[in-house]
Amino acid sequence: MNTLFGIVLVLGLMILVHEWGHFIVARFFGVRVDVFSIGFGPRLFGWKRGATDYRISALPLGGYVRMAGQDLSEIDSGEKAPTGASDEVMSKPRWQRALISFAGPAVNLVMPVLLLGGFFWVRGLPYQSYLDKAPTISAISEKDPVAKEGIVPGDRIVEINGIPTPTWEKAEEVYVKASQEPTIELGIEHGGAVRKISVASQEHVKIEAFRWYTPELANVDDVFAGQPAARGGLKVDDSVVSVNGTRITSSAVFVDLIRHSKGAPLDVKVQRNGKALDLKLQPEASSENGEDGQPVYKVGASLGPKPDWSYRKVGFVGAFQNASQATWNGIQELFGVLGKLFTGKLSVKQLQGVVGIAYRAGRAVQAGSFAIVSLMAMISLNLGILNLLPIPILDGGHILLLSIEGLRRRDLSLAFKERFIQVGLVFLLLLFAFVMYNDVRHLLPTHT
Repeated sequence: MNTLFGIVLVLGLMILVHEWGHFIVARFFGVRVDVFSIGFGPRLFGWKRGATDYRISALPLGGYVRMAGQDLSEIDSGEKAPTGASDEVMSKPRWQRALISFAGPAVNLVMPVLLLGGFFWVRGLPYQSYLDKAPTISAISEKDPVAKEGIVPGDRIVEINGIPTPTWEKAEEVYVKASQEPTIELGIEHGGAVRKISVASQEHVKIEAFRWYTPELANVDDVFAGQPAARGGLKVDDSVVSVNGTRITSSAVFVDLIRHSKGAPLDVKVQRNGKALDLKLQPEASSENGEDGQPVYKVGASLGPKPDWSYRKVGFVGAFQNASQATWNGIQELFGVLGKLFTGKLSVKQLQGVVGIAYRAGRAVQAGSFAIVSLMAMISLNLGILNLLPIPILDGGHILLLSIEGLRRRDLSLAFKERFIQVGLVFLLLLFAFVMYNDVRHLLPTHT
């Protein structure tokens, strides 16, 4: 039920917003819209208002707006050829048609700012609850210089570079700035006395020392099918308590024990639904070696913080400033992912389709309002950016064709446009099938 509700709320609403963008700009330019559909295929139900048939269709994998007099080469054009009437889309200037195509992705790019800004204004800025607590060291890497000074887990960071750090939030803020300097001076309370320890910034950042310190427990966020974690019985939302008898006080400890396990079996104790369980995981060598040239081992699971959020009230302006920054960060991250896909640094197996989105939507509904809003913002950004790629069928493909026609000052042949669309359709169908296969394979139960 959570998954179904999540699909309707997250994916359905973002598709509705996308199509509304096309619709509203088309109507602004006086284009008659014959069909506004959420989904493809046969019409299930709907209503007609004015000239437009608003409908829900059988395949909820997208949507479309069918405008009067569309180019017959377009996939959702219907069978009516343009007649030259003034309210048909092909009668409008190319720049207006390009803006109609751009409007859908544009609304998707604006929606995250509105969603997150509204949430931040009403509920407040979310942050992990541990940030309000005193910065007590949870774990220390054996490579950390502070370990040689006798500092142990349980000691408290009272200052960084002379600046007091009463909370984790302040400690993390100051540490980020201090890491830009050649050295970091940590004031650590040990045995009732404060000790000043200077460490080389580059070395400290390289070993992710501060990540060891923070009390971010090893909560399982995802388990990949066919990987050692899945075969060993690890499940989403498990909390890792210990590995080979070593208590896990920070997610960094768990990751480090796996990475340097040399493939030896790991006895893992987890907490699941209030019960302690013993599992055995067999790490496997990854395709990449570490900086020392030795294999890095993995179990095929990702970690994430438990949804333990606190909220800080902000004003209207502050809320939307933070939402704008979060949206910009998301856009940069998405372009980074696309760059890695095109350069081969990231496998297409990491892409998720409708099944994967449905699974995450269901989990977001369970996790609460912030998880839902965050997922909606992420889906909206993806729809906006990906639809602007110059791929046939997508809005970016239409804009590309219109740009070429504008430069040539005459229309491309119908045969060329049909071929262009066919190539794009085949590409997207193959990609869709591949992503769906990976989605289903990811969720299928595995057997040892």
